[in-house]
Amino acid sequence: MTGLLLGLVLIAVPATAQPPIRDPHTPSYVNAIELPDGAIPPADANGNFIIGSTHNPVPETTVQANVPQGTVYQLTIESKDSKIYPGIAREPNTFGTVDPSNPAKLIVTTSHPAPYTRHIAVYVPKQYVPGTAAPFIVGADGPDNLLFTTLDNLIAEGKVPVMIAISIGNGSGDAQGSERGLEYDTMSGLYAEFVETEILPLVESRYGVKLTHDPNGRATMGGSSGGSCALIMAWYHPEWYHRVLTWSGTYINQQWPYNPETPQGAWGFHEHLIPESPVKPLRIWMEVSDQDLYNPNVMRDNMHDWVLANENMAKVLAAKGYPYQFVFARNAKHVDYKVKQQLFAEALEWLWKDYRPVKTKITY
Repeated sequence: MTGLLLGLVLIAVPATAQPPIRDPHTPSYVNAIELPDGAIPPADANGNFIIGSTHNPVPETTVQANVPQGTVYQLTIESKDSKIYPGIAREPNTFGTVDPSNPAKLIVTTSHPAPYTRHIAVYVPKQYVPGTAAPFIVGADGPDNLLFTTLDNLIAEGKVPVMIAISIGNGSGDAQGSERGLEYDTMSGLYAEFVETEILPLVESRYGVKLTHDPNGRATMGGSSGGSCALIMAWYHPEWYHRVLTWSGTYINQQWPYNPETPQGAWGFHEHLIPESPVKPLRIWMEVSDQDLYNPNVMRDNMHDWVLANENMAKVLAAKGYPYQFVFARNAKHVDYKVKQQLFAEALEWLWKDYRPVKTKITY
């Protein structure tokens, strides 16, 4: 048993407690269309959907005969090569302590500078025409081979544009005090700036591709903290990205170091930022699972329920009139791979449904 401080009351919870199975019809959750078991939402429909407990992969997520296969390039970079992220790490088997004066703040004393190696995979579809400015998607926690296979099939079917995918590995670790946590959970435009200035130019120069500058042709994607990072990138730099896809997004209070300007971390998206900000030109696809994460650490600040956070996101996106699709998956866990195999093709098709390439005016 682990002792945890809740206000002034010391409580005990099992260290290995499993997340509860959430009911999508809980009164505080959004109203959603319940689909027959095995069915998935239409790729042209906005709003909230509940899918059943059977999660079979769709054909687009497996290699298909007679479908042109793109080329996947592998790239490795070192922390010493980054001006933005020179590297940190938290000591193994350490986490942090709750600030006794602020239960929403975690004090981490075991984080220090440390080097890392980052792996990146770049997918270039067979149909890409060299020299043309291509739309692209940036994915967190890469490399993501499922993304590349799904794009092969969707591009061949004409359901998404001919696009490049850049799947970027994180800088190691997880949560507060780690390099991954610093990159993905920080509420600022810094990670998007890292991608824009250090990764995209490298991809273009190494692999002879041209990436569009049209934000309508740029998408972000990720799961867990990589999912909140995907939205953070677009939120702070909508001039760069208009499309966001997230699995089990970590829209909770996990930012570190603590920032008084965004004291709730990504929980602030649905608590304040989205409701109180003008609508941004974003199109957002989200998924959460009925057994998603719930208070997995020592903080008991009422801002560590992944399901509630995603439900709240759907609520505020609807209230502000954003184009979005939100899927609640039964019989599923955090960033559930089977759910991903079932929904990935539909999610990508929905994400790009309204895309029209910018036509460049030719003058003589």
